[in-house]
Amino acid sequence: MSGVPDNAPEHCPGTQSDDAGKASACAGCPNQNICASGAASGPDPAIQIIKERLSNVKHKILILSGKGGVGKSTVTSLLGHALASRNPEANVGILDADICGPSQPRVLGVRGEQVHNSGSGWSPVYVTDNLSLMSIGFLLGSPDDAVIWRGPKKNGMIKQFLSEVDWGDLDYLLIDTPPGTSDEHLSAVQYLTSAGLDGALVVTTPQEVALLDVRKELQFCTKLGVPVLGVLENMSLFVCPNCKTRSEIFPATTGGAAQMCSELSVPLLGSLPLDPILARCCDDGRDFLQELPNSPAVAALRSIVDKIVATCENTSS
Repeated sequence: MSGVPDNAPEHCPGTQSDDAGKASACAGCPNQNICASGAASGPDPAIQIIKERLSNVKHKILILSGKGGVGKSTVTSLLGHALASRNPEANVGILDADICGPSQPRVLGVRGEQVHNSGSGWSPVYVTDNLSLMSIGFLLGSPDDAVIWRGPKKNGMIKQFLSEVDWGDLDYLLIDTPPGTSDEHLSAVQYLTSAGLDGALVVTTPQEVALLDVRKELQFCTKLGVPVLGVLENMSLFVCPNCKTRSEIFPATTGGAAQMCSELSVPLLGSLPLDPILARCCDDGRDFLQELPNSPAVAALRSIVDKIVATCENTSS
């Protein structure tokens, strides 16, 4: 695959046992001797590098979803725009950590842009004066190129993003992750915890099939000690732009996100209605907040962002 850095470190699958570097699966691994010597069992030096690199980033937020298709990447882009417009003096960054399905370049309207590398590291692509983005999508030869990598290489790419991107001074860094609880999530939590991770925002839709996976995502956060800033219910209902009739596209048969949050004692940040124009703006890379500033979705989004900012500022004070 042209244009993608090929120096993401691979780790031997035997590093967690006495057979580290000696198992049959380790044959040919470039780190075989390191694992066998026991050096790999020490602290990852990248943790300190990432801590120093992100020392100028005030708030770091993971955007999670247990299930795909709930609009997590769309919500991330909306939050980025909303945070940037809420305070023009604030700087916001988005890290697209969905290695196999990077969609932020299209959603934010910066497809085809180039990432520049200098002595200070990779420079993110600026969407607006105070909103920047880093994604593997900028490193692909074509938007149609498939990233066919195993876990260790994807983890190495995330490590590079966190340790080598020169964000400058940021007020908020939003990390858009793939669905589930897999390698990318473990790596992000491992590296960001030491750098001061504020917490996670979990995106869901009202139907039980989505909430089932969100419960697993919340358990993931609990087990790894990641604070949950709250749950955001996306596509909660549809408001007809003509007659203003409210319709539930995804019926909440078990009470939706509100009932789940009540049962699990997790904050419900709010609900975003389904809006066809929003989907069109994402496909075209346009800022929905500027296109329809008075829409119900934007009003709900601004209320959600106010809660996120209040929580982050109260935590850091």
